[in-house]
Amino acid sequence: MTDSDPATEFTQSEPEPATTAATPALPDYMTDPNAILKDTDVTWRYGKPPDYSKTRTFYENTKSKNHPAGSLPDLVENLVKNWEIEASFKPKLSEWRTVNHDRYSFSMNGGPPKKAEHMLQVGTYNAIITPNEYYSPEHSDFASSHKTFKRMMPTFAWEVVEVFSGPPTVAFRWRHWGEMKNDYVGFNNKGEKITAKAHGGPIDITGVTVATVDEDMKITHLDTYQDPTEMFRQIAPEGIVNKQVMNGTDPSAAMDEPEQPSQSSPISTGEAHVSHAKEKNSSGGFFSRVVSSALSSVRSRRKSNDADPVAIETDLGKLSLNGSTQGNKQGRQTGSDRMSPVQGLRETTSVVAQSDSHLNHDREYNIRMPGAFPGGVEEQVHPHAGQAVAAAPHSTETQVAHDEMGTITTAECPFLMNRE
Repeated sequence: MTDSDPATEFTQSEPEPATTAATPALPDYMTDPNAILKDTDVTWRYGKPPDYSKTRTFYENTKSKNHPAGSLPDLVENLVKNWEIEASFKPKLSEWRTVNHDRYSFSMNGGPPKKAEHMLQVGTYNAIITPNEYYSPEHSDFASSHKTFKRMMPTFAWEVVEVFSGPPTVAFRWRHWGEMKNDYVGFNNKGEKITAKAHGGPIDITGVTVATVDEDMKITHLDTYQDPTEMFRQIAPEGIVNKQVMNGTDPSAAMDEPEQPSQSSPISTGEAHVSHAKEKNSSGGFFSRVVSSALSSVRSRRKSNDADPVAIETDLGKLSLNGSTQGNKQGRQTGSDRMSPVQGLRETTSVVAQSDSHLNHDREYNIRMPGAFPGGVEEQVHPHAGQAVAAAPHSTETQVAHDEMGTITTAECPFLMNRE
């Protein structure tokens, strides 16, 4: 056996290891729930980034899930939280980083898709809430909608409960919750002013969203399914107590009537309305239909995806992303060109140039909530916690409320920014 030739040994090299494609980095808005708040050189609705510190603290103290960092539920939760910041506080769509500007749309409960401009025009609340006996976008503008909900519930946390499928079609169940600290004041589908007395208990709603993302992890479509009356049943579990006086023998049929509890004892906690909402969402009810509809949507979209997938590797493993577009449905006329039916209601629906025209920089205002209207329905009916009362559409009480709620002053801006 001879020794090997050193020259031959030198020229024979080990095979080079196979090269692997570089792993694309996930966008910061999927790994950090506050990524968008750090954006600079952008236009913020109130001149500076919003303050989510109180909501984030409330979320940490009361959340039901602890998703591991980098897990799919954690990434989805961060994406949606950053999308919400942009939808609420960036008036220029061109500066939204979480969506595909050319393809983005959203829809509610399987309805026709609407573009981002609609939400920018009418506000996030008016874009997703359907008219009912407690609230109606037809009688509320951008400013009044924010006062209605942010005064009542200063912090409104949001979390992903579970994820049913991964990209490009991500179906997940979510929870949105807070505490009813102050009275609810809004305008319903008849133009009436509705006041619901604060009960100090929780408001806790759930739903399912099917989100489609592109190869860059930007949202192309959001389809959300939720019971549109769930929150209002929890706000006023005993209903509008002077409804028969207001509406005669033809009470509104826009919502399911809550069960009529005893009128003898006021509600001191939120337990009654929470259990009532859970009964409404029991097995076989609305929520079961929501999940079934959402998962059917996922299967339908995946079946229609014919384009070649783009593989993106994350710490979760390879996620197959498909950039194919979905056909646009013919939608109903949106509210972007809708004029307010209430005389004197401030129009605040321009997208960019006049997006903050509702800010009154010359008027000093006490940010505390106005008290009961002198001689109004609250003083006549004396509702207790858990009950709501209605004031006539053209009453002085309702018109005064429209005037006050239709303007956001500079003194109120920080108050309206601490939200999710």
